[in-house]
Amino acid sequence: MQSFLFQASIYLAAAVIAVPIAARLGLGSVLGYLAAGIVIGPVLGLVAVSADLQHFAEFGVVMMLFIIGLELEPRALWDMRHRLVGLGGLQVVGSTVLIMLGAMILGQSWTVSLAIGLIFALSSTAIVLQTLTEKGLIRTAGGRSAFSVLLTQDIAVIPMLALLPLLALPVLPQLSPDGSILRPAEMVETAAQHGHTIVEDLPGWAVTLITLGVVAAIILAGRYLVQPVFHFINKAKLPEMFTALALLIVLGISFVMGLIGLSPALGAFLAGVVLANSEFRHELESDIEPFKGLLLGLFFITVGAGINFPVLWSAPLTILALTFALIAAKGAVLYILAWSFKIRGRNRWLFTLALAQAGEFGFVLLSFSAQQNVIPPWLADRLLLIVALSMLITPLLFILYDRLSHKMAEDSAALPEDEVDDQGPVIIAGIGRFGQVVNRLVQSSGFKTVVLDHDMATIQTMRQFGFKGFFGDPTRPELLHAAGLPEARVLVVALDDPSATTRLVTYARRENPNLHIVARARDRMHVFQLYKAGADDIVREMFDSSLRAGRYVLENVGMTEYEAAIAEDVFYHHDRDALKQLAEVWDESLPAARNTAYIERAKELERDLEAALAARLEERAREG
Repeated sequence: MQSFLFQASIYLAAAVIAVPIAARLGLGSVLGYLAAGIVIGPVLGLVAVSADLQHFAEFGVVMMLFIIGLELEPRALWDMRHRLVGLGGLQVVGSTVLIMLGAMILGQSWTVSLAIGLIFALSSTAIVLQTLTEKGLIRTAGGRSAFSVLLTQDIAVIPMLALLPLLALPVLPQLSPDGSILRPAEMVETAAQHGHTIVEDLPGWAVTLITLGVVAAIILAGRYLVQPVFHFINKAKLPEMFTALALLIVLGISFVMGLIGLSPALGAFLAGVVLANSEFRHELESDIEPFKGLLLGLFFITVGAGINFPVLWSAPLTILALTFALIAAKGAVLYILAWSFKIRGRNRWLFTLALAQAGEFGFVLLSFSAQQNVIPPWLADRLLLIVALSMLITPLLFILYDRLSHKMAEDSAALPEDEVDDQGPVIIAGIGRFGQVVNRLVQSSGFKTVVLDHDMATIQTMRQFGFKGFFGDPTRPELLHAAGLPEARVLVVALDDPSATTRLVTYARRENPNLHIVARARDRMHVFQLYKAGADDIVREMFDSSLRAGRYVLENVGMTEYEAAIAEDVFYHHDRDALKQLAEVWDESLPAARNTAYIERAKELERDLEAALAARLEERAREG
């Protein structure tokens, strides 16, 4: 018990120290976990990674895929079928063939080379998805494509486990690199034994039937059994049982999938997809999330702690060269596939760099291959190290993507600007989500607009849909004058950058005092800046949508639609007037919490709001 508590304390302390430091340095939490594992494992020797601990940590990957499945409805999964079969399938085949050829060139037999190709074709689901989620890239085109490939790879593990024993070498004595003789018994030993399944001795048709039956049972249980259980627990008002049931679903499915030789992570993902339409989906997510975070962190730490430095020091240049060769080979295949499937720009680089490493399933398959006498143990040790090092390098590849993405943005900004050959009464600076709605409304009402934006891709997309726009920096005076700023009636500033918005409003007000300026504001503080800059109408990004949501809430807690509309209208006008008054006492150099005049005025205005709302509702009651 004391040993367990000591080990747990070491793991938690390492994570608490290393991860925040890595996050503050912009390196991401994954690299922090990996670094923590290296320090407490190979460097200081404080912990030793056992097979049981690794299996326990792998539940973090299982839970992560369960949560991803909860966010992906069956219809969305069906829509991904072309990427799963085409993009994912071609990646596995292409990477396997290329790596196999490389291994044969280095002197390995075709059976060993094929096994290495299959193992190295897989990527790290845990590291890639965690990093994509952290960086907000999971919903980009590159992120969705990477997820499709990872899902295909998880499915591909099943036939790989069936194929690898067929590649087994004759059990003959061999020589290790140090010249010693490896006897047959030693050649099949492995650090982690592949678990037995209930289907391993059955004929193929029986395995197929059992597999399909288990998958069907999971789907049916998710649709017809789990829901009533959740309702029963909900009526019993035992919130801790929600957590227990969520864990039971994940652990139970993992156990069943393991019994039939399938990936537990794949089973958890399938269960998540089945439950994606459940009204208890968010409850499941919130219950599983803390466990997922801790176990996934533990998984990354075990990867770092499991790096075999003695093997690395025995041939450091060779192993590092092979690691980078692996990344380059997979990157080449991924880049070609991204080009073929028309994944463009920074999404292509995201897809390429995100999946260029080996994956955690490589540990399982390498151990299984050594056990089945497919790969000699001395070679398996080196390959395990290459897998771990490639995973360790992955966060650095994401940093490289950030640099390339920034450079591509700079290159885009350096493109020659369009010659503005049109003028109109309305100029719209910025055509993102905000500006697009404004532009469509104004144009559909019969008024001409001149659209300016610094993103070439956005302008090109507009043109494909029949809308005219000009590429260039909307804050540049030359571009604004060419668009007709001195004669324009209205300027809409819908830029993403608050500081650029303020600069543009200031310049436009100075150049055309009669111009009506409608500006997009990030928050209340930005509103005050824009008032001082000379904006006429200021629209906070989330204000109107938040008001509408608030009105829906009032309608469903007892107010009539008319009363809720009155409350919304009173709040709208009061808040706009209040912002103008607060702008008078706002001091840019002083935080709002330390501005006494600002605080007192805000309290006074809040009391006025309550009084105004009560008066309007009372007036309505008298009229009704």
